[in-house]
Amino acid sequence: MVSVDVAKALASERRQQILGWLKQPRKHFRPQVDGDLVRDGVCGLFIAEKLGVSQPTASEHLKVLSRAGLIRARRIKQWTFYKRDEKRIAEVKRSLRAAW
Repeated sequence: MVSVDVAKALASERRQQILGWLKQPRKHFRPQVDGDLVRDGVCGLFIAEKLGVSQPTASEHLKVLSRAGLIRARRIKQWTFYKRDEKRIAEVKRSLRAAW
């Protein structure tokens, strides 16, 4: 069974875009001063910039994805970096296949 949090997270095209970008961060984001794009994740400010939205709007999308367990947040200095939780995403995919 897919949780309500996961369903809500996947219901938004913007959040699906974020998940897609985070799958290949070097392809979709420029290098960061702090943190490695793959190892540490992508800075929330870069995600907001790519979405073309304000930082608070991007933060809300990222919070929904985090609550669903699809991404993980990591603080480095004053910044928050986000990366996909591949194990959780695989679990969600299995649940979706089983439901259909």
